[in-house]
Amino acid sequence: MAEFHCRVADTTGRIFEQVETARTEAEARQRLVDRGLFVYSVRPRLALPTLTLGRGKKRRRLRAGDFLLFNQQFMTLIRAGLPILKSLDLLAERAARPSMRGYLNDIRERVRNGASVSDAFEAMGVFPKVYTTSLLAGERSGNLAGVLEYFLAFQRTTLAARRRFVAALIYPAILVVIITAVLSLMLVWVVPKFHELYAEAHAQLPPLTEMVIGISLAIRQFALLGSLVLLAVFAGGYSWLGSERGRLFLDRGKMRLPILGDVWIKYQTAQFSRTLATLLSGGTPLVNSLETAASSVPSPLIGSALSKANRRVKDGQSLHASLEATALLPPMAIEMIEVGEATGALPQMLTSVAEFYEEDVNTSMATLTSLIEPAMLLFMGFVVAFILISLYLPIFSLGAQTR
Repeated sequence: MAEFHCRVADTTGRIFEQVETARTEAEARQRLVDRGLFVYSVRPRLALPTLTLGRGKKRRRLRAGDFLLFNQQFMTLIRAGLPILKSLDLLAERAARPSMRGYLNDIRERVRNGASVSDAFEAMGVFPKVYTTSLLAGERSGNLAGVLEYFLAFQRTTLAARRRFVAALIYPAILVVIITAVLSLMLVWVVPKFHELYAEAHAQLPPLTEMVIGISLAIRQFALLGSLVLLAVFAGGYSWLGSERGRLFLDRGKMRLPILGDVWIKYQTAQFSRTLATLLSGGTPLVNSLETAASSVPSPLIGSALSKANRRVKDGQSLHASLEATALLPPMAIEMIEVGEATGALPQMLTSVAEFYEEDVNTSMATLTSLIEPAMLLFMGFVVAFILISLYLPIFSLGAQTR
């Protein structure tokens, strides 16, 4: 990707210069035209060297907490009337983490050399597309502080929803680990001890005991080979699921799961609605907002369907009809969006959609967790009792023969 120094004018007649990143000069010019800008000139410029953070060539992942703190400080400084460049200078000097300081140093150098704020952040490659699009809308509307405030509210809400979602899965995950550890300990260590005891006593074992001991001995004998096979299968599956076909396959599988599939779709709907509401509230046009919101959805299947809906909106269809044609979003969400379009309060209605489904997901996850926990404990108790009974059956038999 190359950088081009562009001299453009907006719809109000304001002339300014900015740096555009593109593969060719024609692509850079087309991007500017697509944004509604009048292009005076586009010429290549020498790109600033990209900072390499850490030992590798890849940039470190941006931490959600650092990003939230930066936006709070950035919005406060802009609202206080400080120029953007001065604000970036202060934030870069006072950034706690070296990685964040590196990003901000690179950004302020780009802004100092003529790049717009949105282009400078986008060039880092680590900031969300939703954020850079919001910054672009703030620059074009002259309300950068207001747009940052909208994005901050969006960031806090989505971060809190994600934390609640993850927290609901922590306890079941711990139970799975404990159950696996207990069963492994019993089959690998406890059962063979009983096998040695009965072999020395030349006891005749019931079929149930022989079955459990056979499983245990097979696990011990093929533990290394089985571990290698499982590791190879896991590595191959992980690699395949990282491909486009694999992600689509996994996504379809998630949606077909009973109960959980419905929860997954509602979670994606809430995230999409929240993102779209934030972009529209910040002043981004509907088509651009829908394109960015579609790309920000984690689900590749839903993201692809939303991209098709965006093309229908470009062709003149209404938003609710375009989304309804995807046959993926819940009917209630479509109806609420239709009401928002009809009343001219689409951002507010999208926010209501997001809040409704976020609450629905939280309730569903809490219910599922309350059901899964006792079910897993009962399963663990049943399996442990089954193993213990099978191990003690020969002792009961010997006791009966003695009497």
